[in-house]
Amino acid sequence: MAWDFETEPEFETQLAWMRDLMREEIFPLETLDLEHDQLLRVIAPLQEEVKKRGLWAAHLPPELGGMGFGQVRLGLMHEILGQSPLGPVVFGNNAPDSGNAELLAVGIEATGREDQREHWLQPLLDGKLRSAFSMTEPETAGSDPTLLQTRAVRDGDEYVINGHKWFSSNGSIADFLIVMAVTNPDVHPYQGSSMILVPADTPGVEIVRDVATMAHPEQSFGRFGNHAEIYYRDVRVPVANLIGREGEGFVLAQKRLGPGRIHHCMRWLGQSRRAFDMLCERAVSRRAHGSLLAEKQTVQNWVADSMAEMHAARLMTLHAAWKMDREGASAARLEIAMIKYYGASVLFNVIDRAIQVHGALGFSCDLPLEHMYRAARAARIYDGPDEVHRQTVARRTLSNYTPHDVPSEHIPTRREAAKQRFAHLLDEATANL
Repeated sequence: MAWDFETEPEFETQLAWMRDLMREEIFPLETLDLEHDQLLRVIAPLQEEVKKRGLWAAHLPPELGGMGFGQVRLGLMHEILGQSPLGPVVFGNNAPDSGNAELLAVGIEATGREDQREHWLQPLLDGKLRSAFSMTEPETAGSDPTLLQTRAVRDGDEYVINGHKWFSSNGSIADFLIVMAVTNPDVHPYQGSSMILVPADTPGVEIVRDVATMAHPEQSFGRFGNHAEIYYRDVRVPVANLIGREGEGFVLAQKRLGPGRIHHCMRWLGQSRRAFDMLCERAVSRRAHGSLLAEKQTVQNWVADSMAEMHAARLMTLHAAWKMDREGASAARLEIAMIKYYGASVLFNVIDRAIQVHGALGFSCDLPLEHMYRAARAARIYDGPDEVHRQTVARRTLSNYTPHDVPSEHIPTRREAAKQRFAHLLDEATANL
């Protein structure tokens, strides 16, 4: 079957406009120390232009105000937007709001709860509400969500939620949280968990702190992009706040994570390319020990290896997107797992080489490389650590093979089989000898 990543000329024109917008309008904003609300005011005209061009929240279907682009075109968009952390905000597809909007959309489609569209989804799409996804727990391994301890017990027309979460991105500024909780502990974990909408001001919701990370090591609270630690103590919400059907939390999570991982990987390619451009610019500009860095064999190896790795990651990711468009997320699970850990390593390697070629300047805060480097480390952890994705790839690959006491390529065994199969031909071939 032929692979086809081609897009129509009209969309290529849009991509070209996006590249110019990123370089001319969005990159400069990175240098300004703006609070999130200030940033939103500054980029409002850019967002209006994005909407006029039909590129706003393009990850959503047309009936929800998106464009229904499909994963290949979305991937190509995210490759451009991912060059800057501000890109997705300007285009209305920044995490976690974009993924949460998809969850709500899927849930509404499954249940027909149009009230959730009016109260939560549309205000989220309009930028009037902020959201957070509250799943990871400090007491259990995030790589194994079947270990969830947070419980949501039904009491009449309400759920009573108790649990402890952290790394709920934007949790300290969110208007509502989507909480993953066990609603039926007596069945298999994959059938016993649900997602529930919880307004942030509900009694019993305690935002403890924002967890400092390698990407943002300074302590702060209530800043866009922070990761909150939250306690839920006897939090009561209406049963109508259930997203989708009870027990379908893992089904919803997979529908959210599959496309999300492709978008992550394409954004990483955008970041990689930006770091690569800095690497090459430095290589042809800086002289050391009698020649340009570009003339040093080691630097040439870094350039060649980076180009090959980025090209491989790009083709792998577009292939996964293409397969998802044709056959759905479940059919592309193997490809999605491969790009998640491979793309993360490419991102880290290219940024690391770019820092090295800049020397002390690369290590300083005078270039964006140092922050890109710190942020890139998280790529090997979130949305499933590398080891889990590698295990998925290995298990699915090995399931296509059967055990043999004697290797199937064992030459003496194959020789005997060949003699029996072609005995009559061998007799004829040797008859006149």
